Amino acid sequence: MEHTIAPAFACLGHPGRLAVFRLLMRFAPQGVRPTEIAAALGLKQNTLSHHLADLTACSLVQVRREGRSLFYAVDLHKTEALIGYLALDLGRARPDLMPKALSQKANLMPDTAFNVLFICSGNSARSIFAEALLRDLGGARFIAHSAGTRPGTTINPFALEVLARNGHDTAGLRAKHLSEFQGPAAPHMNFVFTVCDTAAAEDCPPWPGQPITGHWGLPDPVKATGTEAEKALVFAQTYGALRARIAAFVELPFDTLDRLALQTRVDTIGTTLEKD
Repeated sequence: MEHTIAPAFACLGHPGRLAVFRLLMRFAPQGVRPTEIAAALGLKQNTLSHHLADLTACSLVQVRREGRSLFYAVDLHKTEALIGYLALDLGRARPDLMPKALSQKANLMPDTAFNVLFICSGNSARSIFAEALLRDLGGARFIAHSAGTRPGTTINPFALEVLARNGHDTAGLRAKHLSEFQGPAAPHMNFVFTVCDTAAAEDCPPWPGQPITGHWGLPDPVKATGTEAEKALVFAQTYGALRARIAAFVELPFDTLDRLALQTRVDTIGTTLEKD
């Protein structure tokens, strides 16, 4: 084991490579283009290329080609072995060294609703769609929230129009900064989803209680160009993609799934419905 584990730890010992690996973990199990990694971390392309080559050489990261683009993603099996070695081999599985959240069932609050937070950059369309959809599709079992890393002051009018046309009450919706959900008085989150790549790339502190996290990234409809009708169509398509994901999410058998199984289901929703 040591002959494969030691090089992996050595590879992560470099601050630059560790930063790249941490960013890729926030997108896991999906992959990220090098240009997006470089932009998020402020790295030069040649420096990033060296880091990615080293991470790939020690099997912590895998690369795949789609058309002309390369996508880099964390090798979750290798990462599991790395963490398992620390906890089980070096740590001898001491209970005082094992995070309590990892051994608990996913259904941490059987008698209350699940708090779910959707994050994007502006909190003007995608995360607002998700909040409204979960509120109406999930019923009393979920409390839906949304926030932005750099929110504006208003919700996009195209987004409000799509929600109203689909029967959602928009009266209580507003743009909110992520900081509203990070203080000591904030509600305890059971699920946290990023719905744009920019938000996923933000280096946020770990959430208290280790909620299940997922990345369901979609292009920003606010950046759509063309006629008013063409822009409205992009917003409607974004709404439809999120509706499919949230409809699948609320149907999950939460009472019977442990954390690992639930994380797998959440990841599957984000990948299998990615292009719907």
